[in-house]
Amino acid sequence: MSQGDLDPKDWDAFRAQAHRLLDASLDKMLTASEGRVWNPLPDTLREEFNREIPREGSDTESLLTQIMPYGVGNTHPRFFGWVHGAGAPSGVLAEIIAASMNVNAGGRDHIAPVVERQVIRWCADMMGFGEAASGLVVSGTSLATIIALKVARDQALEGVSKTGIANSHLIGYTSAQAHSCVKRAFDMLGIGSEQLRVVPCNQDFEMDLTALQQQINTDRTDGLQPFCVVGTAGAVNMGAIDDLEGIADIAETENLWFHVDGAFGATARLSKYAKDRLTGVARADSLAFDFHKWLQVNYSAGCVLFKDEQAHRKSFSDRAEYLNSKSRGLAGGDFWAVDYGPELSRGFHALKIWAHLAEHGTDALGASIDRNIELARYLAKRVEAEPKLESLAPVPLNINCFRYRSDTTDMNELNEEIVFELQETGVAVPSTTLLHGELAIRVNITNHRTQESDMDILVDAVIRIGDRLSA
Repeated sequence: MSQGDLDPKDWDAFRAQAHRLLDASLDKMLTASEGRVWNPLPDTLREEFNREIPREGSDTESLLTQIMPYGVGNTHPRFFGWVHGAGAPSGVLAEIIAASMNVNAGGRDHIAPVVERQVIRWCADMMGFGEAASGLVVSGTSLATIIALKVARDQALEGVSKTGIANSHLIGYTSAQAHSCVKRAFDMLGIGSEQLRVVPCNQDFEMDLTALQQQINTDRTDGLQPFCVVGTAGAVNMGAIDDLEGIADIAETENLWFHVDGAFGATARLSKYAKDRLTGVARADSLAFDFHKWLQVNYSAGCVLFKDEQAHRKSFSDRAEYLNSKSRGLAGGDFWAVDYGPELSRGFHALKIWAHLAEHGTDALGASIDRNIELARYLAKRVEAEPKLESLAPVPLNINCFRYRSDTTDMNELNEEIVFELQETGVAVPSTTLLHGELAIRVNITNHRTQESDMDILVDAVIRIGDRLSA
């Protein structure tokens, strides 16, 4: 065997090891509903990853097996913190194939671009963007937002990609409930985070459209250049959906780029409960959303869609001479992802998305979303029925924000401690958020394994811990 060969010395032994690790992985998924939700990482295991870089190789199977219980916990049905999908076994098989192929999906004529274009066509149909839509599979909505707003910026400032953005007067708009990735995108694109106007919300935590129109008028009067408005389809705090149709009307009248942050909520277009509130998604110029949230694709997997393929391509297609297209051979192909985004080196992430959509179909995925919404409504009724609990926000989708009431203890401190104990005892993992200065126990239900019994366990534990702490 030649020096430098990194293939296994014993393929039979490697195959046996691979089967053992696959069995361990499937066992973990099979038992995802059992045991603790979150396991604090022991110091002994933490120290295993505090070593000098190895000069000689060693067996890794034991350590790979040891780490499996110490993830975030989002595969467990009582993981309610933040908006994490639970994943599905179908993703494991596709990831095995993608890893063995080890393709670079940034360009050239091979299977990865073909699969990705199929996924994008499916998504354009799902979101009402039409057959002429353009798009890209990305790591998640944060990157998708940067890509979308770069195209919006470039459309507003002709030639900005070459001349830079100095002294521009671009102004964008989004709601007070918008995800922080919008602000970060303004920063990273050189527009400046202070150029993003945060529009107040109404009592339902939706963007106030009267305030939006007034702010646009003020900025135009001040000689500034409004160029885009970002609507939210499923605010992370409590699930609010902006009036997307109303925003689309204003954007059309004011000649603004209309982007929708649909990280998890946009996929509820597949559901029977929420689809009527998401018709405005189809009127957006661009949309960012995740597969790894409510569609349950394994991390990481997101998407950005555009109505105007030419505008999308114009912002990124500037290949070096060594990446020139050819009419035939491997350097051919009519879709190179590098022409539509910032990455040339890209994994074959579209395969697990394709496999997941193909295996389950949109009917089953929509039913799973509806099931989560039903559970959120069930929890809302439980909270309403408990005198010691109090809802702090509406429940438009799958997120409940409530708290334990106390007349003797600071309620913000008390409810934060309740959440700490829920997490550290492994009973459940909600998160917290602030709504009008009040700390809420935030329960997000984005797991296809969650049942009513999990809601009951959570409520009973909140009351039990709250009673003890406030005694």
